[in-house]
Amino acid sequence: MWDAYKKGYMAYLRLEKSLAEHSIDAYLGDIQKLTDYLQLKSQLLEPAQIELNHLQSFVQWIAELGMKPSSQARLISGLRSFFTYCITEQIIVINPSTLLEAPKMKRALPDFLSFEEIEMMLATIPLNTPEGARNRAMLETMYSCGLRVSELIGLQISCLYPDLGFVRVIGKGNKERLIPIGKDALKYIRIYKEEIRVHMKIQRGKEDFLFLNKHGNPLSRIMVFYIIKDAAQKAGINKKISPHTFRHSFATHLVEGGADLRAVQQMLGHESITTTEIYTHLDRDYLRSTLQQFHPAFQSTRT
Repeated sequence: MWDAYKKGYMAYLRLEKSLAEHSIDAYLGDIQKLTDYLQLKSQLLEPAQIELNHLQSFVQWIAELGMKPSSQARLISGLRSFFTYCITEQIIVINPSTLLEAPKMKRALPDFLSFEEIEMMLATIPLNTPEGARNRAMLETMYSCGLRVSELIGLQISCLYPDLGFVRVIGKGNKERLIPIGKDALKYIRIYKEEIRVHMKIQRGKEDFLFLNKHGNPLSRIMVFYIIKDAAQKAGINKKISPHTFRHSFATHLVEGGADLRAVQQMLGHESITTTEIYTHLDRDYLRSTLQQFHPAFQSTRT
C-alpha cells in the first residue's frame, strides 16, 4: 500500500523540488527504512495513522543500530520532507514529524586552505599539456567562484559573461545565481578555450560544457577529486582536501576579509544564512585584530 505513496513522493521530489536523481534516491531510501521498521514491528501503518511516538521509536531504533548522529539528522530531514508532501497532497491532516527532534551534533569544520597553499597547488600544474591548461582553468574557477563540484562540471560556455566578469551557475534545485569571476580565472579559461578546447573532438550534445575530458565529455566528479588531491600531494599539503575545500576556502577568505555574510550566502547559493555561518570560524588572532581595530574599548587610552 506504500508503493503509491512512494511513487507520488518521487514525482513530487522530481517535478516540484527539481532534485537530482541521487538526492531522490536518498529521500526514498529514508522512507524505505521507515516502512522496513514498521513491517518489522508488525505495524505497517498508513501515513495518516503514523504518530510522533512511532517516529521517535524508529529514530531510537536506528540509533541503537549504530547510525551516526549526522546520518540520523539527514534521515529525519527526509522524513520531514515526506510528511510535508503528505500534508500538501492532503494525505494526512497533522504532520507527525513537526516535533521530531534531530540528535545534537557538533558542527565539524572541514579543512580550508590559506591563499599561499592554494597558490602552491596551482603552481604544481604544468601549463604545457592539454590537461594542465584545463586543470589550471578549472581550479582557478573553483577558487574564484566558490563552486560546488557539481556546478563546476556542469558549467557551460553560454553561462560565461567575461565582459561583465560574471558566470551564471545552476545550483541545487535548478536555482540560478550570478557570481563574479576573477581576472585570473577568466585568463586561464580563455587560454584553455582558445588553445586546447578548440582542437578537441567534442561529443554530440556536449558542445556547451566548458571542462571536458580527453574523450570530449564533461568531467566526472571523481576526476575532479583526483586532480585536486594530486595537486595537493605535489604541493606537499597534508590536509584532507576535496573539491569542497576550495569552496570552503573561498568563503573563509571572503569572511576574513570583511565580506558581508549575506553577500557570501548569495554567492554560495545557500538557502539559509545558518548554513553560511559555518564559514565564520575565524581564528582568535583575526578576532583580536578586528576588535583592536574597530572596538572603542581596545582603542581607548583610559586610565
